[in-house]
Amino acid sequence: MKVSILLAIMTTLALAEAPAPPQTAGNLTGLVTDVNTGNPISGARVTVEGTGLSTLTAANGRYSLSVTIPESSTRDVIVRVVMIGYTQATTTVTVGAEAVEVDFALQPSAIEFNDSRVGPVLQAEDESRRERTDKLRGIVGFPMNAVSPRSRMTRQISFAPSEELRRHGNALPGRYDPDFQREGYDRIYENPFLATGPNPLSTFSIDVDRASYSNVRRFIRSGRLPPADAVRIEELINYFTYDYAEPEGPHPFSVTTEVAPAPWNPLHRLVRISLQGRTIDTENLPASNLVFLIDVSGSMNAPDKLPLLKSAFQMLVQELRPQDRVAIVVYAGAAGLVLDSTPGDEKHTIMAALDDLRAGGSTAGGAGIELAYRVARRNHIRGGNNRVILATDGDFNVGASSDGEMVRLIEEKRERGSFLTVLGFGTGNLQDAKMEKLADHGNGNFAYIDDLLEAKKVLVTELGGTLHTIAKDVKLQVEFNPARVRGYRLIGYENRIMAAEDFRDDKKDAGELGSGHSVTALYEIIPQGVESGAEIRGLDPLRYRSTSVRPEAEAGSELLFVKLRYKQPTGEKSVELTHIVYDETSRASDDLRFAASVAAFGMVLRGSEHCGETTLADVAAWAQASMGADLEGYRSEFVRMVKAAQRLQPDPVPVR
Repeated sequence: MKVSILLAIMTTLALAEAPAPPQTAGNLTGLVTDVNTGNPISGARVTVEGTGLSTLTAANGRYSLSVTIPESSTRDVIVRVVMIGYTQATTTVTVGAEAVEVDFALQPSAIEFNDSRVGPVLQAEDESRRERTDKLRGIVGFPMNAVSPRSRMTRQISFAPSEELRRHGNALPGRYDPDFQREGYDRIYENPFLATGPNPLSTFSIDVDRASYSNVRRFIRSGRLPPADAVRIEELINYFTYDYAEPEGPHPFSVTTEVAPAPWNPLHRLVRISLQGRTIDTENLPASNLVFLIDVSGSMNAPDKLPLLKSAFQMLVQELRPQDRVAIVVYAGAAGLVLDSTPGDEKHTIMAALDDLRAGGSTAGGAGIELAYRVARRNHIRGGNNRVILATDGDFNVGASSDGEMVRLIEEKRERGSFLTVLGFGTGNLQDAKMEKLADHGNGNFAYIDDLLEAKKVLVTELGGTLHTIAKDVKLQVEFNPARVRGYRLIGYENRIMAAEDFRDDKKDAGELGSGHSVTALYEIIPQGVESGAEIRGLDPLRYRSTSVRPEAEAGSELLFVKLRYKQPTGEKSVELTHIVYDETSRASDDLRFAASVAAFGMVLRGSEHCGETTLADVAAWAQASMGADLEGYRSEFVRMVKAAQRLQPDPVPVR
């Protein structure tokens, strides 16, 4: 008996000491499409069963997973694809050292939804608290693009409106129905062409927000064209990444420029001015003191609001480090602290608190913001990223709710070192104007999240830019050479225009640039000697003074002169940079051509007088020809969105 026990112990020890067989990773990639249309499907969940591996397909329908296999061997795995509105697909794949490409063509299911106007579709799973907790524990360690098991929210990248919506949605297909929405947008007055002589300077604050793009996408995906005031062209352009050089010197961003003909009017020129913020690796970012300020009022009780919000924040929690801290404040009829400041490595605690949130009541937004800032101040990290992240549909209706009161409060907290990021959710009463205003005055940015893929883009892929400021109060001032420029207009940035005197005034607030963020500004200029049908605004001749052009301006080849000012994130004195743009027109780069097509899309949607005879078909063709590598799939998604918007345009009324 003793001999048997001894042999068993020796065998166990020998097995324990034996080296584990060497392992390697087998790459599994593929494309998920609609079997009927061939269009790529984004947001589909691809799972390798029995491994805990899971991912979502990107905007171009592609996915990629790494499966652990024994070295010099193969492994059979079961791959499952699930997408709401489609029949799930399963196949067995042999994974080895060579990359395996497995494509799926999904068959639409016969499921009908009660409200075709809601873009994202919710699959809610009612589980016991114990089952939820067990699954939450399983989340830690699996890929960062995984979704909360409590609420899985995915989207089908299909922009075609349903027949039911076409019959009953609007009198004219694609027209925005103001009676259907209670959403709030500020009036946009498009920038006109200005005569260079009396208006030599153009001054504006940068804008790194991207909310308008995902909001426009939400309208088109639900079968409606957006209202004109929802289309902020600079936010459409800045949604995309471009091939801009990383900064090399002491300044936190690089500056590049380019000049080329405008596609909608070849006699005019486009000038691109681009900033590229320095990218800081996540592990090198300062410690974060975050307060999640979450709206749990009754207006958030919709699939594309609180459930999507919770899943989005759970993605962010996966990115937290031990040195980061999170507190959760909620507000409805009153405000309350759900979770006091908790280290970032206590993910189970944070996600369980998120998972238990429920919607109901009115909206005491002012009280919630007050409490969130108090919690942020109490846990302030010197030299760290101290930030309140407000997530809401923007509906404030109890307590301090006027824009003026909110702005004054947020400006006061900003000066004490706590910044504000605003995330918008939902359909029907989105208070876009209010949320953008709060983020601007809080030294933060504003994003609209319409699905989990957008949540991943904002809170995972672009986490550094979303949460970590590398330069604040960034302003640009452009001086045009009147010898070469007859007139000019800034495309977009209407609510970022500043007085020329504000450029050197360090008390004037301006936009913030985050880690890895890029900013693109486009000017359309009318060269001297070009007869243009565009109206150019100027001044009547002055009685007591005249303007003259310096001889060196007429003799030289300078087109314009760019000045930039910025402050360090904790600084109070600005630094100035300058950049000369010469009158050298060449064939436009793919980046400029694509940015121009996005600008043209915004102009057509807004009914701009400056886009001439440009159609959405032109826009789609320009964008298609300038997509470049498109590794992320966002540019091809844009082309599909433009074509969908084209289908939504009402037919022209025949002339009799």
